[in-house]
Amino acid sequence: MYPKNTWYVAATPDEIAAKPLGRQICGQKLVIYRPRPGELAALEDFCPHRGAPLSLGEVCDGALVCGYHGLAMGCDGKTVSMPGQRVGAFPTIRRYPAVERHGFIWVWPGEAALADPALIPHLEWAESPDWAYGGGLYHIHCDYRLMIDNLMDLTHETYVHSTSIGQKEIDEAPVSTRIEGQEVICRRYMDGVMAPPFWRANLRAHGLPDDQPVDRWQVCRFSPPSHVMIEVGVALAGHGGYEADPKYKVSSVVVDFITPETDRTMWYFWGMARNFRAQDTQLTAQIREGQGKVFAEDTAILEQQQKSVEAWPGRKLLMLNIDAGGVQARRMIDKMIAAENAAAPAPATAAPGSAAPHTQSPTAAAVASAA
Repeated sequence: MYPKNTWYVAATPDEIAAKPLGRQICGQKLVIYRPRPGELAALEDFCPHRGAPLSLGEVCDGALVCGYHGLAMGCDGKTVSMPGQRVGAFPTIRRYPAVERHGFIWVWPGEAALADPALIPHLEWAESPDWAYGGGLYHIHCDYRLMIDNLMDLTHETYVHSTSIGQKEIDEAPVSTRIEGQEVICRRYMDGVMAPPFWRANLRAHGLPDDQPVDRWQVCRFSPPSHVMIEVGVALAGHGGYEADPKYKVSSVVVDFITPETDRTMWYFWGMARNFRAQDTQLTAQIREGQGKVFAEDTAILEQQQKSVEAWPGRKLLMLNIDAGGVQARRMIDKMIAAENAAAPAPATAAPGSAAPHTQSPTAAAVASAA
């Protein structure tokens, strides 16, 4: 359903500023926290004593202290201490590679030995003072791949976002899809059109007229496992469109980090980065509010789509030319999953007639280690 040997955005730094955060990524329950200021750790959200979520606890002197019986866990997954108990034989819990970069917390849910921070994508807009960013997080009840389909085919804007970014010319403009390296790229250009409400507001914010024809573009870039960056913008018609001098255009990057939670739910880190009036915090807040409403419209229809697909599991969905971007993105995802499955060791099986190995129950193990 989803690749695991890859980096996903798991949280934003503000989510772990005050207390540990429990979050499920690719079906795995994690606790993400700061052992000390500037440090980062991610562990299984499971106390080895009685199984309580460690995310319900607190950080004390660099250790994550369970809120049930006070077991203190180190960021390496080993128990540090527990009131009145000897902890040397306590089982170690899983530690996940985690990196803070570009204003996000990234987690690798697969094989820890394969986690290379160099594989985290470079985001120019996150590192340059010439860019401003504002965004948010939605928890959405749908298969994460439905969101990828949605973002790689923007035809739906005409209908779902008719009062903000949609216009009929989106339907009429041809879209080209191709694979370039490790990206699936869909391009659509609309020349000599009138800007929709969202872009009229941005033209005014940049000191440009909003009542003249513009050349509009949408360039959707999917990169595995589930990241979609969309270059969007408008330029006063006749000045070069996508390649226009900045004084004639307003453009942005729509940021979409799509992180599977389960087979039917996902975390959606959305935002917009722009390179005009980057120091205007009021404009950033204004754009964020407008974009948040747009993505709320996507959320509503995707959740209904998920219910509909589940209600008719045998129905085959049509694949049209406008779906090419999503189809190619899914193929990339499927290849990643197949490669992981091929590399995974086969599960051990007992010889015929042999007895299964004895496994001590967690409760018995805890009693034995405390004796």
